[in-house]
Amino acid sequence: MKKTILAATAAGLMTFGMAAQAGDIQAGQGAYSTCMGCHGMQGQGGVGPAVAGRDAGELAELMKKYRAGEQVGPMTAMMAPMAAGLSDADIANLAAYMASL
Repeated sequence: MKKTILAATAAGLMTFGMAAQAGDIQAGQGAYSTCMGCHGMQGQGGVGPAVAGRDAGELAELMKKYRAGEQVGPMTAMMAPMAAGLSDADIANLAAYMASL
């Protein structure tokens, strides 16, 4: 019985943690206007890679690396300044929106 309660509690905490990190698609849509020039109106890519439908966690992790100034790829020089002013919430919102495209 104790194991069942512990497992249910752990599952609930994990679900709550994931929900807390989930971004707001509508807020991300508003912020995405800055990204359109390189990633396309529908995230189809252009100067930058396609972002539509990619995993939100992967996109968020990349944006956090750019924000931290890490060398991610050949477009780091363009992306790092764009990501520098983003909060964790901004990143989560943008990632959620791009994943939804």
